[in-house]
Amino acid sequence: MKKLLASLVLSLGLFMGAALAQDMPATVVDVAMSNEDFSVLVEAVVAADLAETLSGEGPFTVFAPTNEAFVAALEALGLSKEELLASPDLAGILTYHVVAGKLMAADVLAAVEAGGGTAEVETVNGAPISVTVVDGMVMINGTATVTATDIEAGNGVVHVIDAVILPPTE
Repeated sequence: MKKLLASLVLSLGLFMGAALAQDMPATVVDVAMSNEDFSVLVEAVVAADLAETLSGEGPFTVFAPTNEAFVAALEALGLSKEELLASPDLAGILTYHVVAGKLMAADVLAAVEAGGGTAEVETVNGAPISVTVVDGMVMINGTATVTATDIEAGNGVVHVIDAVILPPTE
């Protein structure tokens, strides 16, 4: 009886694990494509020819700006969406939102705590982002607030931010 029960529990666990895996988007690009709030980000990723890379094995952590974040950034920069999408700086801006590896929210918070209140995290762009916690909110570079966390994909994780972050200029 115990063997039957153990077998049943194991089978149920495997079945549920497979079901959960099927519900998880395959890639961080799929996460963005499945949410209309990321339509500008998706356009930008395609224009910068990064869709294939970000659909690769990874893992990747993406700090994904919403459409509202892009509207605010375009206004602040005095650019149209078309100008941004045609910009030679677009790939550098987008890769500044990507970290190699899968950093869940708990990992980010642990790094901030270990760093005495700040964590410097290197992006795929090569330049680091600064992560802090201000009034209980996780901030990137002091300008972007993380508004949703741990949206998992088969090749990484997405955290939603409310601003486009710009890499440092040399």
